[in-house]
Amino acid sequence: MENIVSYRLDGPVATIAMDDGKVNAMSPRMLGEVGAAFDRAEADRAVVVLTGREGVFSAGFDLPTLRAGGAESIGMVRAGFELAERILSFPFPVVVACTGHAVAMGVFLALSGDYRVGVEGNFRLAANEVAIGLTMPYPAIEILRNRLTPSAFNRAVMLAEPFSPANAVEAGFLDAVVTADELAVTVRTIATAASTLDMAAHAASKLRARGAMLAAMRTGTDAQYSIFVP
Repeated sequence: MENIVSYRLDGPVATIAMDDGKVNAMSPRMLGEVGAAFDRAEADRAVVVLTGREGVFSAGFDLPTLRAGGAESIGMVRAGFELAERILSFPFPVVVACTGHAVAMGVFLALSGDYRVGVEGNFRLAANEVAIGLTMPYPAIEILRNRLTPSAFNRAVMLAEPFSPANAVEAGFLDAVVTADELAVTVRTIATAASTLDMAAHAASKLRARGAMLAAMRTGTDAQYSIFVP
C-alpha cells in the first residue's frame, strides 16, 4: 500500500507532506504515518515543515470512522490530540505550511506548529465542532486559547466561526499569508533560519512556555476523550 505521508530530508530541514488524494482526513492510518514521520525527523534532529496537498491542509478526523463509534473511533480521536501535543512539544522547530482548508482536527494540528504560513485564497480555517453538534474537546480548547486572540477564541469555540486567510493572521490562526507560488520558498526560508537556533534552548523554552497548556491537554484527553465521539 502506497504511503499517504512522505518524508524528505534536505540538509537541516525535514518536509512531512500529507496527501491522501482527497481532503487529508485524519484517519488512524494518516495519524500513524505522520507520527512515524515525526519519529524520523526527531532521529534526524531536523527542523520540520509539515504541509498538506494543494488546496487543503486537512479537513479533520475521518468521518466514517468517527461516526462508527467504538474503540477505533475513540482511539483515532485520542491519537489526534496526542499528535497535536507531540507537535507542540517537539524538541525542534515545526513550521506549518497551511496549503488551504484546515478544519477541526486539521486546524488544531496547524495551530500546533511554531510558525504557521497560509496561502491566499477562498479557504476556511475553522473549529466547527459546535456547528455539527459536538461539544468542543478540552485539548482543542487549550490549543485555541493558547494561539488565538481572546475575541477570536470565543468566536471560534462557541460560535464555530470560520476564518479565512484574509483575517487569520489578525485572529491568530496563522503567522503569515503568502501566495501559493511563494509558499514553498517562504517556509523553507523560515525553517532554515530556525535551524540555526540552539536546539537545547529552543526545546527547554518551548516546554517552559507551553507546560501548563500541555498538562491541561493531557488531563482533558484522559478524563473525557470519550465525549468527543457521537
